[in-house]
Amino acid sequence: MKKHWLETILKELHSEAYHWSRQCCSFDEDRAKDVLQLVYLKILEGKAVYKEKSQVKTWLFSVIRFTAYEEIKKEGKNASLDKLPEMAYENDPPENESHEALLQALPDRQKEVLLMVFYHNMTLEQCAEVMQLHIGTVRTHYDRGKKKMKELIVKKTLHENNR
Repeated sequence: MKKHWLETILKELHSEAYHWSRQCCSFDEDRAKDVLQLVYLKILEGKAVYKEKSQVKTWLFSVIRFTAYEEIKKEGKNASLDKLPEMAYENDPPENESHEALLQALPDRQKEVLLMVFYHNMTLEQCAEVMQLHIGTVRTHYDRGKKKMKELIVKKTLHENNR
Protein backbone atom coordinates (compact mmCIF):
# COMPACT_ATOMS: atom_id res chain seq x y z
CA MET A 1 0.00 0.00 0.00
CA LYS A 2 1.37 3.40 -0.95
CA LYS A 3 2.27 5.66 1.94
CA HIS A 4 0.73 8.77 0.33
CA TRP A 5 -2.61 7.03 -0.21
CA LEU A 6 -2.54 5.73 3.35
CA GLU A 7 -1.84 9.18 4.80
CA THR A 8 -4.68 10.67 2.73
CA ILE A 9 -7.15 8.05 3.95
CA LEU A 10 -6.08 8.52 7.58
CA LYS A 11 -6.56 12.29 7.28
CA GLU A 12 -10.03 11.82 5.77
CA LEU A 13 -11.10 9.43 8.53
CA HIS A 14 -9.31 11.20 11.40
CA SER A 15 -12.37 12.85 12.93
CA GLU A 16 -14.42 9.64 12.95
CA ALA A 17 -11.40 7.65 14.13
CA TYR A 18 -10.87 10.07 17.01
CA HIS A 19 -14.52 9.86 18.11
CA TRP A 20 -14.41 6.05 17.97
CA SER A 21 -11.15 6.07 19.93
CA ARG A 22 -12.81 8.24 22.61
CA GLN A 23 -15.73 5.83 22.81
CA CYS A 24 -13.39 2.87 23.11
CA CYS A 25 -11.41 4.66 25.84
CA SER A 26 -14.36 5.52 28.08
CA PHE A 27 -14.26 9.10 26.77
CA ASP A 28 -10.84 9.73 28.30
CA GLU A 29 -9.46 12.40 25.91
CA ASP A 30 -5.79 11.81 26.72
CA ARG A 31 -6.02 8.05 26.44
CA ALA A 32 -7.98 8.36 23.18
CA LYS A 33 -5.27 10.57 21.69
CA ASP A 34 -2.56 8.14 22.83
CA VAL A 35 -4.45 5.18 21.37
CA LEU A 36 -4.99 6.95 18.07
CA GLN A 37 -1.31 7.84 17.90
CA LEU A 38 -0.40 4.20 18.56
CA VAL A 39 -2.82 3.12 15.84
CA TYR A 40 -1.27 5.50 13.32
CA LEU A 41 2.20 4.27 14.26
CA LYS A 42 1.13 0.64 13.87
CA ILE A 43 -0.26 1.43 10.44
CA LEU A 44 2.67 3.53 9.21
CA GLU A 45 5.22 1.02 10.52
CA GLY A 46 3.38 -1.83 8.84
CA LYS A 47 2.37 -3.61 12.06
CA ALA A 48 -1.30 -3.23 11.11
CA VAL A 49 -1.79 -3.95 7.43
CA TYR A 50 -4.88 -3.23 5.36
CA LYS A 51 -5.50 -6.35 3.27
CA GLU A 52 -8.45 -4.96 1.30
CA LYS A 53 -10.82 -7.60 2.70
CA SER A 54 -13.14 -4.89 4.01
CA GLN A 55 -13.60 -1.15 3.74
CA VAL A 56 -10.78 0.99 5.10
CA LYS A 57 -13.03 2.52 7.77
CA THR A 58 -14.07 -0.91 9.04
CA TRP A 59 -10.45 -2.05 9.22
CA LEU A 60 -9.35 1.18 10.94
CA PHE A 61 -12.12 0.93 13.55
CA SER A 62 -11.08 -2.64 14.26
CA VAL A 63 -7.44 -1.61 14.78
CA ILE A 64 -8.57 1.21 17.09
CA ARG A 65 -10.84 -1.09 19.08
CA PHE A 66 -8.16 -3.68 19.72
CA THR A 67 -5.42 -1.12 20.40
CA ALA A 68 -7.67 0.58 22.98
CA TYR A 69 -8.38 -2.78 24.57
CA GLU A 70 -4.65 -3.58 24.72
CA GLU A 71 -3.86 -0.20 26.31
CA ILE A 72 -6.62 -0.45 28.91
CA LYS A 73 -5.52 -3.97 29.76
CA LYS A 74 -1.86 -2.88 29.91
CA GLU A 75 -2.71 -0.09 32.34
CA GLY A 76 -4.29 -2.64 34.63
CA LYS A 77 -7.66 -0.97 34.53
CA ASN A 78 -10.96 -2.67 33.94
CA ALA A 79 -10.54 -4.28 30.52
CA SER A 80 -14.13 -3.65 29.48
CA LEU A 81 -14.31 -1.10 26.69
CA ASP A 82 -17.89 -0.35 27.45
CA LYS A 83 -17.94 1.15 30.94
CA LEU A 84 -18.63 4.48 29.28
CA PRO A 85 -19.50 7.62 31.21
CA GLU A 86 -22.33 9.86 30.07
CA MET A 87 -21.63 11.15 26.59
CA ALA A 88 -21.67 14.90 26.01
CA TYR A 89 -21.18 16.75 22.75
CA GLU A 90 -21.35 20.53 22.59
CA ASN A 91 -23.74 20.76 19.63
CA ASP A 92 -26.15 17.99 20.61
CA PRO A 93 -29.55 18.97 21.96
CA PRO A 94 -30.32 18.00 25.58
CA GLU A 95 -32.67 15.21 24.45
CA ASN A 96 -29.78 13.44 22.72
CA GLU A 97 -27.63 13.76 25.82
CA SER A 98 -30.27 12.05 27.92
CA HIS A 99 -30.61 9.26 25.37
CA GLU A 100 -26.85 8.87 25.25
CA ALA A 101 -26.81 8.48 29.02
CA LEU A 102 -29.34 5.65 28.65
CA LEU A 103 -26.84 3.78 26.47
CA GLN A 104 -24.86 3.12 29.63
CA ALA A 105 -27.57 0.77 30.87
CA LEU A 106 -27.20 -1.53 27.87
CA PRO A 107 -25.05 -4.67 27.82
CA ASP A 108 -21.59 -4.06 26.34
CA ARG A 109 -22.05 -5.58 22.89
CA GLN A 110 -25.46 -4.00 22.35
CA LYS A 111 -24.01 -0.62 23.26
CA GLU A 112 -21.04 -1.06 20.94
CA VAL A 113 -23.23 -2.06 17.96
CA LEU A 114 -25.61 0.87 18.51
CA LEU A 115 -22.68 3.31 18.79
CA MET A 116 -21.18 2.10 15.50
CA VAL A 117 -24.51 2.10 13.65
CA PHE A 118 -25.96 5.38 14.91
CA TYR A 119 -22.86 7.47 15.61
CA HIS A 120 -20.54 6.20 12.88
CA ASN A 121 -23.06 5.24 10.17
CA MET A 122 -21.69 1.72 9.86
CA THR A 123 -23.69 -1.21 8.53
CA LEU A 124 -24.32 -4.30 10.62
CA GLU A 125 -21.92 -6.17 8.33
CA GLN A 126 -19.19 -3.63 9.11
CA CYS A 127 -19.95 -3.93 12.82
CA ALA A 128 -19.57 -7.69 12.54
CA GLU A 129 -16.15 -7.24 10.95
CA VAL A 130 -14.99 -4.75 13.59
CA MET A 131 -16.26 -6.89 16.46
CA GLN A 132 -15.18 -10.14 14.79
CA LEU A 133 -18.60 -11.68 15.29
CA HIS A 134 -21.02 -13.45 12.97
CA ILE A 135 -23.56 -11.18 11.31
CA GLY A 136 -26.44 -13.05 12.97
CA THR A 137 -24.96 -12.37 16.40
CA VAL A 138 -24.57 -8.68 15.58
CA ARG A 139 -28.16 -8.49 14.31
CA THR A 140 -29.34 -10.02 17.58
CA HIS A 141 -27.36 -7.47 19.64
CA TYR A 142 -28.68 -4.67 17.43
CA ASP A 143 -32.33 -5.73 17.73
CA ARG A 144 -32.14 -6.32 21.47
CA GLY A 145 -30.28 -3.05 21.98
CA LYS A 146 -32.91 -1.07 20.08
CA LYS A 147 -35.73 -2.73 22.03
CA LYS A 148 -34.00 -2.07 25.35
CA MET A 149 -33.30 1.56 24.40
CA LYS A 150 -36.96 2.03 23.49
CA GLU A 151 -38.00 0.61 26.87
CA LEU A 152 -35.54 2.88 28.69
CA ILE A 153 -36.72 5.96 26.78
CA VAL A 154 -40.38 5.16 27.52
CA LYS A 155 -39.60 4.61 31.23
CA LYS A 156 -37.64 7.84 31.43
CA THR A 157 -40.39 9.79 29.66
CA LEU A 158 -43.05 8.36 31.98
CA HIS A 159 -40.90 9.17 35.00
CA GLU A 160 -40.36 12.76 33.83
CA ASN A 161 -44.07 13.23 33.09
CA ASN A 162 -45.03 12.00 36.59
CA ARG A 163 -42.94 14.63 38.34
